[in-house]
Amino acid sequence: MFLTISTNGNEQNPATDLGFLLHKHPDNPFSVNLSYGTAHVLYPEASAERCTAALLLEVDAVALVRRGKGKGRGGAPDAALAQYVNDRPYAASSLLAVALSAVFSSAMKGQCRAKPELPDQVRPLRVEVPAVPARGGAGLVRNLFEPLGWTVTAEPVALDAEFPDWGDSRYVRLRLESETLTLAEALRHLYVLLPVLDDAKHYWVASDEVDKLLRAGDGWLPAHPEQKLITSRYLSRRWSLTREAMERLELVRLAEADDSEVEEIDNAVEEETEAEEKPTPLAVQRRDAIVAALQASGAARVLDLGCGQGQLVQALLKDPGFAEIVGVDVSMRALTIASRRLRLDRMGERQAGRVKLLQGSLAYTDKRLKGYDAAVLCEVVEHLDLPRLPALEYAVFGAARPRTVLVTTPNVEYNVRWESLPAGHSRHSDHRFEWTREEFRTWAGAVAERHGYEAEFVAVGADDPEVGAPTQMAVFTRRTETGAETASEEKEAKAA
Repeated sequence: MFLTISTNGNEQNPATDLGFLLHKHPDNPFSVNLSYGTAHVLYPEASAERCTAALLLEVDAVALVRRGKGKGRGGAPDAALAQYVNDRPYAASSLLAVALSAVFSSAMKGQCRAKPELPDQVRPLRVEVPAVPARGGAGLVRNLFEPLGWTVTAEPVALDAEFPDWGDSRYVRLRLESETLTLAEALRHLYVLLPVLDDAKHYWVASDEVDKLLRAGDGWLPAHPEQKLITSRYLSRRWSLTREAMERLELVRLAEADDSEVEEIDNAVEEETEAEEKPTPLAVQRRDAIVAALQASGAARVLDLGCGQGQLVQALLKDPGFAEIVGVDVSMRALTIASRRLRLDRMGERQAGRVKLLQGSLAYTDKRLKGYDAAVLCEVVEHLDLPRLPALEYAVFGAARPRTVLVTTPNVEYNVRWESLPAGHSRHSDHRFEWTREEFRTWAGAVAERHGYEAEFVAVGADDPEVGAPTQMAVFTRRTETGAETASEEKEAKAA
C-alpha cells in the first residue's frame, strides 16, 4: 500500500519544508510497527525545488486476522480464505487512513514546533495513490474531493490489461492536486475519505468514531454536498451513530453561523440612520444587555452556551465580578477562533483561571454544566430546527438548571423596519425560524412553567411603538425550592 505527497518550492520557500511539516527528516528513513503491519516513510526526492514524501504500508494479513479484525464491512466475517487473500495489503483503505493518523499525527493537527509559521501556509500539493477502491467509480471520487479544492484525476484500473473487454475493476489510480490547501487540511481529507471510498473499515466501529469524524471533518464536512454519504460510510452504515453524527454536524453548521452576518445587517441599518451620530451596533447593545442582566442577577459563575467565536466571553472577562466564565460550543473551529480572540496563550495565570472553553453539544445533557449561577443562550435557539428545541430545553433547564438563564432571539416583527432586508427573508441565512413577540413569550412561558422558573422579558435595541425592539430577551429566574429539593440538587451537583 503506497501513497506519496509532493510539493514544489524555491530558495526562499524550499520544498523541503515538507519534512518539517511531517516531522520526518528527508535524510532519515522512518519506520514504525503498527498492530497490523509496518509503516515506512521515505523521500524519493528532496530538493529546494521539489520534495516528495512516500508512505509505504506493509500489511501483515495474518496479524490482522488474528486480532479479529480481518473481516468484511461492519465486522461481518468473510469466508475463511478471503480473510487472508484479499486486497487489504495493496489498495488504500482504512488501514492506510489509520497509518496516516499514526505516522503524521502532528502534521494532521497543524503542529510544527521547529517552524510554527508553516502549518497555516497554503502550498502546492500533489497526492498520488496507485490503487484506491472506489465503490461508486471515478465519478464518486470527484464528487468527494472536488468540493474541497482538489483537481482530481481518477483513472479506472482494468480488470486485466491483456483482456480489455473484461472492463474496469472497482479500483482507480488517484491523483489529487491543489494550490489552495494546507497540508493539515489535505491529510484530514484523506483520513476521512479513503475509508469512505472503500466503504469498509478494518476495525469495529464504536461510538468514539463519531468524535474522530467530527475532529477530522472540522471546517469542511458540515458544508460538504456529500455529507450524508460520507457520514454513513465512515460509520459503517450504523444507523444510530450516523444519526448522532448528522445531528452534531448540523449543530456545528449553525454554531459557525456567528454574529458576523447579523452584524453586517446591523451596520447597514445603522448607516441608514443619522450619519453624524453613529449609533451603537445592535450586537454590542445585545451583549451590553446580557452583561447588565447577569450583573443584576448576582451571578459569579457563568455559562455562555453556543459561545461561537467568543465575543460575549470577551465582554464578560472585563468585569472582575464574574469569577468563572465557561464558553461551550460544538465547533472546534469556533473555539479555536475564540481562543485566539481571547489570547488565552498570552493571558496571565490569574486571568486564564477565570475562563474555560469546552466542546459540547447543547442537544445533550452534560454533567460539566451543572452547578453554575447563570447560563446565556445568545442568538442560539433560532438556529435549531423546532423539533430539536425540546432537547436543548431539557439539557439547559432540566439538567443543568442554573439559577438564571438568559435567552435572546430576533423579533421578526421588527424586520419590516430594515430596508436592507428583503421582504420575507430572515436576518441570517441559517435561521430556521424567527419568532414574533407573542410566539417568544408563549414558548418562554411554557418552558418556565415546565421547569420551575419565572420569565421576564426585556427589549434590546430601539423599541418601536408598533413592532417592538429588534432583539427580544427572556430572563428566566429559578423559583425558590424547598429545602429537600435544594439539598437533593446540591447532592447531584457534588456527585457530578
